Amino acid sequence: MDIKDMQQEVDRWIGQFEEGYWPPLAMLARLTEEVGELAREINHRYGAKPKKPGEPEGDLELELADILFIIICYANSLGIDLGEAFKKMMNKYRKRDAHRWTRKKIREEK
Repeated sequence: MDIKDMQQEVDRWIGQFEEGYWPPLAMLARLTEEVGELAREINHRYGAKPKKPGEPEGDLELELADILFIIICYANSLGIDLGEAFKKMMNKYRKRDAHRWTRKKIREEK
């Protein structure tokens, strides 16, 4: 599924409810909540904060997907094509960061 398909699927799902998309500030709060849930799980797995005994392991894939859902909602509500936005963003990084980091050496095949 490409990002355009994702945007259309989310729009169809949201479109079945009278309330529609949340206002931008409410979506920002929701995005912040979801990023916090991801941060908590990352901290449990890779950071200094172990889980409490008996606390179930979280699902990193689902946490990332929740963030993606809110980002898609945001884009849809503001009329942003995420595919085009992604292309612009990658172009920016390619130009700005072309020489910022050490490139991997490409091995020649014999």
